[in-house]
Amino acid sequence: MRIFARILLIMAAMTWGLMGPGTLRVAMAQQFLRDAETEIFIRKLSTPIFEAAGLEPDAISIYLINDNTMNAFVAAGQNIFLHSGLIMNSDNANQLLGVIAHETGHIAIGHDASRGDLSRGATAMTIISMLLGVAAIAAGSPDAGIGLILGGQTSAQRLVLRNLRVWEASADQAAATYLKAAGTSGRGLVEFFEKLRGQEYIMQIRQDPYVRTHPLTGDRIARLRHNVEGSPYWNTETDPALEAEFQRIKAKLAGYVLPTRVTFRKYPVSDTSPVARYARIYAYDREVNWEMALQEARSLVKEFPDDPFYNEITGQIYLENGMVAESLPYYRRMAELMPHQPLLLTSLGHALVSMDDPELDKEAIRVLELAVALDPFNNLGFRQLAVAYSRSGLDAYASYATAEMFLLQHRLGDAMMHAKRATENLPTGSPRWLRAQDITVLAEAQAHKQRGKRRR
Repeated sequence: MRIFARILLIMAAMTWGLMGPGTLRVAMAQQFLRDAETEIFIRKLSTPIFEAAGLEPDAISIYLINDNTMNAFVAAGQNIFLHSGLIMNSDNANQLLGVIAHETGHIAIGHDASRGDLSRGATAMTIISMLLGVAAIAAGSPDAGIGLILGGQTSAQRLVLRNLRVWEASADQAAATYLKAAGTSGRGLVEFFEKLRGQEYIMQIRQDPYVRTHPLTGDRIARLRHNVEGSPYWNTETDPALEAEFQRIKAKLAGYVLPTRVTFRKYPVSDTSPVARYARIYAYDREVNWEMALQEARSLVKEFPDDPFYNEITGQIYLENGMVAESLPYYRRMAELMPHQPLLLTSLGHALVSMDDPELDKEAIRVLELAVALDPFNNLGFRQLAVAYSRSGLDAYASYATAEMFLLQHRLGDAMMHAKRATENLPTGSPRWLRAQDITVLAEAQAHKQRGKRRR
């Protein structure tokens, strides 16, 4: 599991995160969590819902944000964003699935495409009222002017909230339809909403964002309950194997993001189940207690030698502890078990590059080229690939990989410089030469767009 900092800027106009009446949340940098096991599980859980909604599962991107609040939202098309706190506070897989089904409803209905019009309408209403209010104040009627300004803001707020309520209700009904079509209970969605219902009565500063962005009125929950209780799958239990995967993901996430004292309280040493041991590995690792982390990790690998993710965390601990050679058997076993998982291949490639051995660099290049082909947004993969290329005397290839890395980091000037260098030295017309030209055009276009925004 890895954190990628400052990857995503979530714009208020895109997410409609209402922090309070009529107030749009300020755009803020977020942190992504990238973890192969978690991403595979969420994709497996969600795919039947996407199919039931008539969407192409591979066209929908799901992102996990490192944030302990309970929130989920759709932005910029077919992109679903889940907070880690949503998983941590879901009691079971069905509750998480219910929220995903609701967000899928927003995508299928097309609410994201309509938000721009609503935003512009509310903004125009506010601006007009402010201009009229300022004019009234300048004309010597301050009370009337203030009334016009506040009245316009209230009207804009009502416009936004009225549409949000309609959209939320329609997404609820869509979720109930998808869950039924997928042969899944809607109980989890009702349970999750009821869990959040009480938060509407506490101070907004303590509310989870989901309450603020998805108003949970009693009538709304009652209508949803009526719909899902009528489904023949209301009492259908989640597949035990899928539920076990969820509890394992939740434990892993707890060890990674929660304070270690909380993790050890939830998963005490007296609990010798694989799930509890898995959580403690990550907690020990965060405490830099590598001896205990390795003890727990090796015991799980010994008991479950064909589990790729137990091998992954064991290799990771060795690598982080500077014992690179010791990490390789675990990383290689992991890659054998899942040979087409880009994040896992990147971990193996990272270990191979860290050995600083010419023969292993050749292996690293093969592994990392496959990893970035499978995941072209793989920042770490391109960084390690650039090192392996450079040490192997493939300077033009190293420039290309470095350009890809800087483009992903949004360092546009550096991306253009390395892309132009790659274009000058790669064989004309080759795939990497063409891609280097694309990077130059993309980086120049983004830089021009940024300059225009700054001028405005």
